[in-house]
Amino acid sequence: MPDHAVIIGTGPGLSASLARALARRGLGLTLAARSTDDLEDLARETAARTVAMDASDPAAMAALFADLPGPLRVAVYNPSARSKGPIDALDPEAVRRALEVTAFGAFLMGAEATRLMRGNDGRHRGTILFTGASAGVKGFPRSAPFAMGKFAQRGLAQSMARELHPEGIHVAWINIDGAIGARDDRPDRLNPDAIATAYMQLIDQPISTWTNELTLRPMAEPF
Repeated sequence: MPDHAVIIGTGPGLSASLARALARRGLGLTLAARSTDDLEDLARETAARTVAMDASDPAAMAALFADLPGPLRVAVYNPSARSKGPIDALDPEAVRRALEVTAFGAFLMGAEATRLMRGNDGRHRGTILFTGASAGVKGFPRSAPFAMGKFAQRGLAQSMARELHPEGIHVAWINIDGAIGARDDRPDRLNPDAIATAYMQLIDQPISTWTNELTLRPMAEPF
């Protein structure tokens, strides 16, 4: 039974590029998203399972990891949610929902992935990656909920790295510091295939040089 990778929050950009890279490596794949209607072609191309789920639902997250068909070696968390507007005009329930998706869901995945990876053999038992953003380093105006979620996600990853690196579980938070595009000839956009290459480099890092935070920024910064 091949080692397995889980990507939560799978869509047509970065996560699709990463799914293809992991499939080429020979890992089994589970692709999870709130809706899997648009994942049929990608699932067929990568021989992946698809699971429709709410990443902020503890029962759904537990069920996802309880049903994997192989040893978990890679787990990636991509989902985030925004609620934009002046701080005094934000809907509290929309803010709560944004934090549930961006931060609480990341915690749920981190906990479930850790439980499984602690049972793996080897000095490198697995890799857990969280897709961050510029907002996890600097809060932008009229975007407090996104900053709150990404700062929390970054703190989660830092804490997990300190706890889990000595146990052979690699944890990293990746700051996607720019807009993702589809072409290499745009100097102000990050190419999703190139981002996926960086993720694979994190997965392949020797244990003596584990990165716990990585910033990926386009050649010409738009902000």
